Amino acid sequence: MEQLVLTPGMIASGIVLTITFAMIFTEQLHHFERSKVAAAGALVMVIVGQQYGFYEPMGAIEAVDWNVIFLLACMMTVVSIMIPTGGFSWMASKIAIASKGRLFLMMALLGTAVTVLSLLLDNVTTVVIFGPLIILIAQAQKISPIPYLLAAALLSDTGGIGTLVGDPPNLMIGSAADISFNTFAIAMGPPVLVVWLVVLIYLKFAFKKELAQIPAEGVIEEAEITQKKLWRNSLIILGLMTVLFIAHNTLHWDPWFVAALGMTLLALSSRGLLMDDAVEHVEIPLLIFFIGLFMVVGGVEHSQFLIWVGQFIQPFVESDLRTAVIVLMWVAAFLSAAIDNIPFTAAMIPIILAMETQGINVTPLWWGLAMGVGLGGNGTHIGSTANVFIVTISERLARQENDPSLAITPGMWFRYGTPAMLATLVVATFMMYFGWSWFENPVAARTTF
Repeated sequence: MEQLVLTPGMIASGIVLTITFAMIFTEQLHHFERSKVAAAGALVMVIVGQQYGFYEPMGAIEAVDWNVIFLLACMMTVVSIMIPTGGFSWMASKIAIASKGRLFLMMALLGTAVTVLSLLLDNVTTVVIFGPLIILIAQAQKISPIPYLLAAALLSDTGGIGTLVGDPPNLMIGSAADISFNTFAIAMGPPVLVVWLVVLIYLKFAFKKELAQIPAEGVIEEAEITQKKLWRNSLIILGLMTVLFIAHNTLHWDPWFVAALGMTLLALSSRGLLMDDAVEHVEIPLLIFFIGLFMVVGGVEHSQFLIWVGQFIQPFVESDLRTAVIVLMWVAAFLSAAIDNIPFTAAMIPIILAMETQGINVTPLWWGLAMGVGLGGNGTHIGSTANVFIVTISERLARQENDPSLAITPGMWFRYGTPAMLATLVVATFMMYFGWSWFENPVAARTTF
């Protein structure tokens, strides 16, 4: 491949990317929401791109991966319809009652419920649902909610790596690399199950003292499902969506279309449902953040700056792909822990795609990237959007109760989250190294339904 020469346009796009990412990563210092920063960065990138001749407004629109945007929006709407039914509250209360005061069992059951839901609804959505419920259950039993909030975040972050729709970076990777739902699940499901169990075992020992507490008894009442018909319809439609996600390649339906179909069927299943209520829990700022981020990265890609960066990585990948994948996984994990996994994923995708055009089998790089950004999300309180939400509701609870010990601080997260990240990375490295044949098959060679 002919070496690219660094041009003024590349440098300008790199500067806009760096400033935008720096502003996103330091959100807590300047207090500008990351959605605002991403939108501003996108506008500046278009202006700079026009100045240097590598980007236009229409190019920015085309740079947005609308598959990801529509899929996220539709799944958020599905959850928004389901929340008022009371079904999730009923599930949480049943789990608390079934544990019969055995706190680790309750942690494991809640963590499993959050993880299973995150495989379909994404980990951010599931912690938004279960976070407040965990606090209510802990208050009823007069125990600290912190171990269970942390468990929900760590287990959902880890388990969410297992499917195409389980974690926002997975959506981005799957859409860019044209990886189907079942191909993603077949490749990532088994190793993710192993590292998920590692996290669960780690939590048992990390919170040994808290889990030995004796909770208050006889104070948890089974929550009522207020809209039983809609909840039942929701479960049926979720089951149908799962089947269609698995079969979407055969049907030639993109995942976003399956989500849109499920959303529409669910909305039509209740005559009294108002669409204003159906979109109440759709996180518009998150969608704006994604759109802005795609436009920023699209500008850098159009300037060929990321291809210029990739040409220095490519020789290493070509000489030792397995080592390169493991290194990518560790680098992705640490950078995701430090700067949030979504922007790093967005920046890496064009680099890997550029390598693919040179005939390199990049499939293992996709798996290494997905595993790295997913596990790295556990490392710090800002490592994933799910973590940020859990920290936010703990801080709100601490203010309401006038008890600072109820707030999950960055130091507390570092104490519990970083060891979980390191332990799972070590386990994932062994699996990647000794199970290389599982990961190296090209996407096209894998069995699809």
